[in-house]
Amino acid sequence: MRFFSPAPVLAAALACAAMPVLAKPLTVCTESSPDGFDVVQFNSLVTTNASADVIFNSLVTYDEAQKKVVPALAQSWDVSADGLTYTFHLRPNVQFQTTDWFKPTRPLAADDVVFTFGRMLDPDNPWHKVAGASGFPHAQSMGLAKLIKSVEKVDANTVKIELNEPNATFLPILTMGFASIYSSEYADQLLKAGKQVDLNAKPVGTGPFVLKSYTKDAVIRYDVNPTYWGPKPKVDRLIYAITPDATVRAQKVKAGECQIALSPKPLDVADAKTDKALKVVQTPAFMTAFVALNTQKKPLDNPKVRQALNMAFDRTTYLKTVFDNTATPATNPWPPITWAYDKSIEAYPHDIAKAKQLLAEAGVPNGFATTIWVRPNGSVLNPNPRAGAELLQADFAKIGVKAEIKVIEWGELIKEAKQGQHDTLFMGWAGDNGDPDNYLSPLFSCNAVKSGINFARFCDPQLDKLIADGKESADRAKRTKDYEAAQQIIHDQALWIPLGYPTAAAITRANVSGYQVSPFGRQNFGDVSVQ
Repeated sequence: MRFFSPAPVLAAALACAAMPVLAKPLTVCTESSPDGFDVVQFNSLVTTNASADVIFNSLVTYDEAQKKVVPALAQSWDVSADGLTYTFHLRPNVQFQTTDWFKPTRPLAADDVVFTFGRMLDPDNPWHKVAGASGFPHAQSMGLAKLIKSVEKVDANTVKIELNEPNATFLPILTMGFASIYSSEYADQLLKAGKQVDLNAKPVGTGPFVLKSYTKDAVIRYDVNPTYWGPKPKVDRLIYAITPDATVRAQKVKAGECQIALSPKPLDVADAKTDKALKVVQTPAFMTAFVALNTQKKPLDNPKVRQALNMAFDRTTYLKTVFDNTATPATNPWPPITWAYDKSIEAYPHDIAKAKQLLAEAGVPNGFATTIWVRPNGSVLNPNPRAGAELLQADFAKIGVKAEIKVIEWGELIKEAKQGQHDTLFMGWAGDNGDPDNYLSPLFSCNAVKSGINFARFCDPQLDKLIADGKESADRAKRTKDYEAAQQIIHDQALWIPLGYPTAAAITRANVSGYQVSPFGRQNFGDVSVQ
């Protein structure tokens, strides 16, 4: 009998056990192309997802589980007793990404923070005009130029931001994608070479993924950032497969061409729940779908006309047809999961006779001609744009309003709408944190008319004061009182036709773990792995 030593077998087994598990790529089917990668210039969630959520970091971030602002690039901060001075202490040795177009010579420093905000706030900054006509929509609508007195470097790793007045929303504002921190060294390099436009095409951040290549309307490829300061992603690369048709996205994830499909149609979600190879991840969303009514266009400048359009709208049929009843009926600008939601405000009833009466009182008894603007492809806030527009068109016709549907590519739609070219506009909004001001300042303030993302184009001194007052105090009871009054004005003026509060959902392959759907529509792939 021969005996074999177990040592070689044991050694082989130990060697196999010691071998690292190789990470796999993650392919995500997304709904449309980003406007670019210079996130401060744009306000679409698609652009935020493609840039701020993967390439960049901000000073602070919003922890959805804890429901509070937590450290990011700033490892800590101090706030003065009067609420006017914020001192941020930067995380040491955070490296900017090394790419084919930029190799950093130093880590993140106070100079980068000063540049990031100076570019948006200082008209004399050489980068201020680079944004062109688009400007800096979030910074403008939030009134940051008026709010922020100065942004100063204290030392290499410390920045002091002084405000002109206390503002309870300041820290939450800094969690938004537009507050991503940029490399001043890279900006200087581009400025000297006269290649400022490259900031939008060739981004450099501190985030977990590095842009590798982008083909418009097709694909975005990212590599894992090897010098990332946080936990290393569990995938070896990230791919966005741009797939405008929601049904095709669902088919691709079913076929294994994507591991995650974003913004699925409700019917596809229902089908996925019966497929053992798939999983559905969903959560109530901090989002609102609405139709904006341009108050600068006649006869939409008359509140009775806007009220009539609200009463003509059959919300029940709309939510059943477009959302398959997965969204709840909307009344106020933000969903009822948000604090300061005014439950006493009631939605306009579906009342054709009353709607006709209001049109007669407004001097247009025979109706009028208008347009309905809508994007071509579906999203979580509008799963079936064409069907929704046709329903609204039919509802308007019942009161004599002849509406032409204009299907406009997303990028062009946003550009034209920010200039106020639309009459009525299907739109949606996702807040970046749970504060109601995420809706009020960008969508209803006078500053937001100037920046273009107040799609109702409504500037009212009383409403503007309530929005401003609501930000000054940290007292939530006082803020709630201001915000309830603001909601009443928005309702009475009928600035929107509120549609619904959707459920945020995604379909994933069963072998995907660690993916969570954000109620804010943001994407975090840091903990995602593919088995």
